[in-house]
Amino acid sequence: MLRIFHTADWHLGHHLHGVSRQLEHQQFLDWLLDELQTKQADALIVAGDIFDSANPSSAAQSQLYDFLVKARTRLPNLNIILIGGNHDSASRLDAPSPILNALGVTVVGGLSRDAQGNIDWDRLLVPLTNAAGEVKAWCGAMPFLRNADLPGSEQDTDPLISGMKTLYAELFAQLQQKASNAESLILTGHCYMVNGAVSELSERKILGGNQHALPVELFPDDIAYVALGHLHLAQKVGSNERIRYSGSPIPLSFDETDYSHQVVQVDVKAGQPVEIVAVKIPRSVQLLRIPNGKDFAVLSDVIGQLEKLTLDDLPIAQRPLLELRIRLEKPEPGLRQQIEEVIAKLPVRLLKISTAYSGSEKSLADLKIEERLEELQPLDVFQRCYQNKYDKDAPEAMNALFNELVESLQGTE
Repeated sequence: MLRIFHTADWHLGHHLHGVSRQLEHQQFLDWLLDELQTKQADALIVAGDIFDSANPSSAAQSQLYDFLVKARTRLPNLNIILIGGNHDSASRLDAPSPILNALGVTVVGGLSRDAQGNIDWDRLLVPLTNAAGEVKAWCGAMPFLRNADLPGSEQDTDPLISGMKTLYAELFAQLQQKASNAESLILTGHCYMVNGAVSELSERKILGGNQHALPVELFPDDIAYVALGHLHLAQKVGSNERIRYSGSPIPLSFDETDYSHQVVQVDVKAGQPVEIVAVKIPRSVQLLRIPNGKDFAVLSDVIGQLEKLTLDDLPIAQRPLLELRIRLEKPEPGLRQQIEEVIAKLPVRLLKISTAYSGSEKSLADLKIEERLEELQPLDVFQRCYQNKYDKDAPEAMNALFNELVESLQGTE
């Protein structure tokens, strides 16, 4: 038997409306180390978006490397695989890979090619061993694939999906050559699958946008388990139990407040379906949204809910993070002052006041919500600029080209 822990979308270095999440990440990493040791894990797969940006801070990088050193010290036989996500810089992740490989940590930030353009497939083929050192499975460590990585031709009706299928088919063939009949096959991916539930405020649109969802047929039936990253809500893909997103370990936006965050424990036995257990991650810092969900409430109701809160008096760094969503009939000059008078009595940190305006003759469906530029994705800004200038939606082909440009710039960071 081989026990794998699957996690993804750590986003080390993340800030929520200017507030660092370093404490929450550190408490997650400490918890994960304990779980790996307690549950006697044989392998850890981190399926992309290890960092929140392509140029992570020194503190975020130190947090990762400190975790890896502790993991190798406490669990010398643990197989560790890190793959690059769309938020990561492939070259930055790959740079220390010779040192990390010597420590038993496999890092695949992006695809590597030789001078003739051939992919170095051996770098993506990772044996997974149990505590006795026996190879029980092989992992095809596929990182996030950018448009430039995809093969294709002008005859393809959808070059993105066709290119993904080609690369995964080749990786599967390479795995089959490596593995014996008694060894299971595992794949990784950082991508958006058909019917995946998206967190719009914190997930960057990738590979031409979320309209380019990838089909489940991308992964052959002979694969025992597929460890996915990108979507922050833990979920299986369709009805398929063996293809899963682990989700992020902490909520990365207020839209993710009600998510149940977890890592996925996968027990692999040759010739049998994998056994999957969701291991719930304790939340170290609470996120509060008043009112809960995506609704807005009038100011008096919001203040009333604030005054009814019962909260422990925690140190500042551990106090809940708060968003208020207020519906107004017209601009309210004294809004912030009224709120701050109530907040001053509570052990919370107010991060955001969202307001929506509606005249008395309008329904809630007609609310005009104020947005901050920082909350918009690059494609959102492009589409709105196009709409303002030409009074119509940008063509899908132009949206795809814009996404390709953004991805190419992110890949060079």
